[in-house]
Amino acid sequence: MPQSKTKKVLIVIAIIVVVLVLIPFFIGMFVKESGEKIGVVEIEGTIMDSKNAMDDIVRFRDDDSIKGVVVRINSPGGGAAASQEIHREVKKLRGKKKVFVSMASVCASGGYYIATAGEKIYASPATITGSIGVIMQQTVVEDLMKKIGIQENTIKAGELKDAGTPFRKMREDERRYLNDVLKDIHEQFIRDVAEGRKMPVDTVRRLSDGRIFTGIQAKNAGLIDTIGTFYDAVDALKTSLNIAGKPILVYGKKPFSILRWLISSLAKEYGVELDGRSFKYIYNQ
Repeated sequence: MPQSKTKKVLIVIAIIVVVLVLIPFFIGMFVKESGEKIGVVEIEGTIMDSKNAMDDIVRFRDDDSIKGVVVRINSPGGGAAASQEIHREVKKLRGKKKVFVSMASVCASGGYYIATAGEKIYASPATITGSIGVIMQQTVVEDLMKKIGIQENTIKAGELKDAGTPFRKMREDERRYLNDVLKDIHEQFIRDVAEGRKMPVDTVRRLSDGRIFTGIQAKNAGLIDTIGTFYDAVDALKTSLNIAGKPILVYGKKPFSILRWLISSLAKEYGVELDGRSFKYIYNQ
């Protein structure tokens, strides 16, 4: 591509980025808001870092103009600790304001963990949810390394310090040790679900073998409250809060990503489905 054309393309991209960043600013300056506000916390993708979601939750909790919050979740799960942190912040928020949860395409494992902190959970009939379980996976490359002549040396203080290493097969004592760790996290998950859903622990335990549910199956099992869309959840929260007229939806802050914007634009242009996820990802990592 000639240098002049390259410069033009870069200038156009820069203008688009500036416009996308400034539009919300100018809307806030020139559009006068009226009506009651409902906050929207969006949790999307694999949950590995909890900070952004927690920042939104705390901001809405401390903002007296926000009357209630809808937590919108589209996630197959992720880190157990990160999911647990967000779950606990939603519980704190619920102690001060009404919190409804709306499930998107997938709200499973860690995503479902977070959802159970809400007062009411809404899902579509085909939403994939549940997957109440914990998993740890190991890829062993010991035989491959032997074939290509690579040796691995480990120096450790503590017999179990390298448990789960990919460089050798797992010993039975290591398997028992790691299994106990996962069982403890799983039990925490089960008890938090039971508390949030006001269900007997034994009932939740029977549903907590890692299986997934559709929205309808989850409703029948008591894991969600209502079949409905995001806007059904908003309308129900509006009614519960006695808000007259159309509420203003205030979304949490999201760092702008030019890569995410470009990928999203291409997906819409060519009909690529970004929300579909393989079942193998529906678990706590």
